[in-house]
Amino acid sequence: MTAAKRVHLFEIAHGRTGDKGNRSNVSVIAYDPRHYDSIVAQVTVAAVRRVFAHRQPGEIRRYLLPQLAAMNFVIDDVLDGGVNDALNLDSHGKSLAGYLLDLEIDLPDDPRPPG
Repeated sequence: MTAAKRVHLFEIAHGRTGDKGNRSNVSVIAYDPRHYDSIVAQVTVAAVRRVFAHRQPGEIRRYLLPQLAAMNFVIDDVLDGGVNDALNLDSHGKSLAGYLLDLEIDLPDDPRPPG
């Protein structure tokens, strides 16, 4: 992949979050399916672990949803114990998608159509 430019993930994708206890799920959905392969290649479990290292996450699992040009990460132990145990202001984890979308990735000169 030849990189034409480096972009923040929020420029080419949007995100959603959910939480249950001390577990959060963060979805990343490409605006344009042509960018999906670049996102999959670079937004890995290791990359997500680096983004959230300051929160000391436990296990991180990635689920790919190519028909939706999306992926979902399930991140354990990232919410300081969950809504009933945490003292932080965002114990629900609603801002975690925004935090992940600040990740920078490389885009190729000519993204290939999905398939």
